[in-house]
Amino acid sequence: MTEFPETKSEILVRIQTAEDQEAWAQFVSPYRPVIYRLACRRGMQNADAQEVVQLVLMSVGNSIKRWERLSGVRFRHWLRKVIKNTTLNVLSRKPIDLALGGTDAQDLFNEEIEQNPGHEDEFEFEARREIFQQAAAIVQAEVRGNTWEAFQLSVIDGLSVEDAAHKLGISTGGVYAARGRVMARLNSAVNQLKKELD
Repeated sequence: MTEFPETKSEILVRIQTAEDQEAWAQFVSPYRPVIYRLACRRGMQNADAQEVVQLVLMSVGNSIKRWERLSGVRFRHWLRKVIKNTTLNVLSRKPIDLALGGTDAQDLFNEEIEQNPGHEDEFEFEARREIFQQAAAIVQAEVRGNTWEAFQLSVIDGLSVEDAAHKLGISTGGVYAARGRVMARLNSAVNQLKKELD
């Protein structure tokens, strides 16, 4: 069975030392894609979104000790605020620096930020999406034979169990068994990863 990384609380302690590259790699792995996708949702092009990722990670590195002193604030809530503030800072630079189409786009973005409290939901959606993708990679590496393929065909791709069985040359019972094994393992992996990210 694939080993999960250390608990997030241990990682958060370890990243306070910039030299602990293993801890930083474990920390960055689930959060980099989430931060990147959130920046892209704000209309940023690749280079600007990558800049937001780097700025957020630098901000976390520089202020992780301050977060630790905040009583009762969950890390994800604090990180969400860091992402939002960093994105706004990048977008509020002079428009010539950004490929957003000038001040009209900036004005629309500012209005949208003020009127749309759903940005927190976007963070949660992207975090859940990243958890599922990581869990799927773990489970796919663990299962043998055509177990994952049976799951993918019948659950992800939407083929009927009969069609998936025919395509794989196995019984419908084999497809159902594969689906059950993968779903149980995915559920376990997702729950473990959720604990890691809280």
